[in-house]
Amino acid sequence: MQDTIVNAFTEQAKTMYAPMTKFNSLFVENMEKMTDFQLNAIKSYAEMGLDQMKKASEIKDAESMQSFTAAQAEAASALNKKIMDDAKVFSDMAMDFKTKVESIVEEARTTAATTATTAKPATKSSKA
Repeated sequence: MQDTIVNAFTEQAKTMYAPMTKFNSLFVENMEKMTDFQLNAIKSYAEMGLDQMKKASEIKDAESMQSFTAAQAEAASALNKKIMDDAKVFSDMAMDFKTKVESIVEEARTTAATTATTAKPATKSSKA
């Protein structure tokens, strides 16, 4: 009888903690993705800035100044496009995370509902 109680408790603990385990794994995975994304974004922005600084340092005369100034519109456009693309990717990652969390919550709710309906109420033995 004691083994049955221990086994039942173990099964209930697994059922109860499974959603938290899934959420923790999902959270860590998401943080890794977002950190990698942000580090890569920072690197690309830094490279774009450094490239512009190098081009500015190469200005020697009015002609090179005119070329540099004309190229600034292209650089600004490229930067704007990169920012918009990065914002979309970041938003997509957030939506994917939200969807997965909702799935875990729904699965936990369904499991809890199933467990509640299949659990047998304890009966008290009466002394006569």
